[in-house]
This record gives sequence, C-alpha cells and structure tokens, in this order.
Amino acid sequence: METETLAMAQAHDFSLLALFMAASLTVKLVMILLTVASVWSWAIIVQKFIAYRAARHEAAIFDRAFWSGEPLDELFDRIGGQPEGPSEKIFASGMVEWRRSHRQDGELIAGAQARIDRSMDVAIQKATEDIMRGLPVLATVGSTAPFIGLFGTVWGIKVAFEQIAMSQSTSFSVVAPSIAEALLATALGLLAAIPAVIFYNKLSTDGDRIVAGYEAFADEFSTILSRQLDA
Repeated sequence: METETLAMAQAHDFSLLALFMAASLTVKLVMILLTVASVWSWAIIVQKFIAYRAARHEAAIFDRAFWSGEPLDELFDRIGGQPEGPSEKIFASGMVEWRRSHRQDGELIAGAQARIDRSMDVAIQKATEDIMRGLPVLATVGSTAPFIGLFGTVWGIKVAFEQIAMSQSTSFSVVAPSIAEALLATALGLLAAIPAVIFYNKLSTDGDRIVAGYEAFADEFSTILSRQLDA
C-alpha cells in the first residue's frame, strides 16, 4: 500500500505550471490576480526609482544654477516659459507671479507675497502628486495580497476535502495535489506583498525627502523675494 501511494505521488507533476493548470478555476483566478499584482508592483517600483533619480539630478542641477550668482531675471529668461523639471516649474511659477505683481509704473500690487507663495504651493502640490503617483497601488497590494492568497489557500483545501469525500479515501496522495495548489496561492500572495511593503516604505520616505527639498527651496526663494518687496 505504501509503495502504491508513493508511486501515485511520484506520478503527479508538482511543477508550478502543472499546479496552476490542475487548480480549480477559483484558485487559478486568484493566482492570475496575484501574478498581475506582483508584475504591476515591480513596474511601479522600477519606474519610481528611475523617476526619483531623475528628480534628484534635476534638483541638483537647478540648485547650482540658482545659487551661482546669476540674476534671477536672467535665469528665468533662460529657462523660458516652458520649464522642464519640478524645481524649474516651482521657480518659474514664483517668478511669473513676481512679474505680474508689478504695475506698469513699477509699483507693486498689494498682496504680492501671498500670491507668490500660493503660486509656488500649487506647483509643489503638482510635483508631489507626480512624485507619489503609484505608491497607493503598492500599499494596496502589500495589505491585500496575503489575504487574497489565503482565500486561494482556503478554497484549495476545500477542494481537497471534497476529493476525500468523493474518493472515500484519506490517502495523502489523493489530497496532496490540491494542498500543493492551495499553498502555491499563499506563496504568490506573499511574493506580491513583501516587495510591495518594503519598497512602499522606502519610496515613500524618498519621495517625502524630495518634496521636502522642493518646499525648502520655495521657502528660500520666497525669503529672497520678500527682501525685494521690503526694499
């Protein structure tokens, strides 16, 4: 009997593809959903690393130009009306409002400082949305994928018990394939969730640092313009 059971177990293909193909429709859908979630998460992670690196590089280049001693009006004219990076857009928004706050006779319109600050705040908000876009997906995958995988596991075990009832046998070789399929769903859930949680925390921290840099620049630029207003 033990030899027969061993032969039945060895005859079954336990490769990942075979387990997927042998799984019930519900478990297959769970596996497909978790695989898509994992691929989607990794696509966001890679894209964010590239975007954050580009944002830091752009901010460093602009920071050197801003503090190089070049007159701000000349820097703004050089950047033009189509700033490319977030730092340039924040600077340009402040400079546009600065110029609009002057009358034709050269006098300043009242409330110029508040309008300049609001203009830069709007630019920072848009930059923040770009920086943080996609991170909620990682948070959602990280928090839900284990439970989705657990659902697939429970469903697979249910199928295993149904097979026991139909076969009238408690032999492990009867239920081993269904249990293996169920455990595969759990593994896929963890495979999707763990990287999503780890990189969500890292990317959120990195994104906050980048945004903090934009806010610090806006405060410094606002202070410079404030001196001009008070002069």
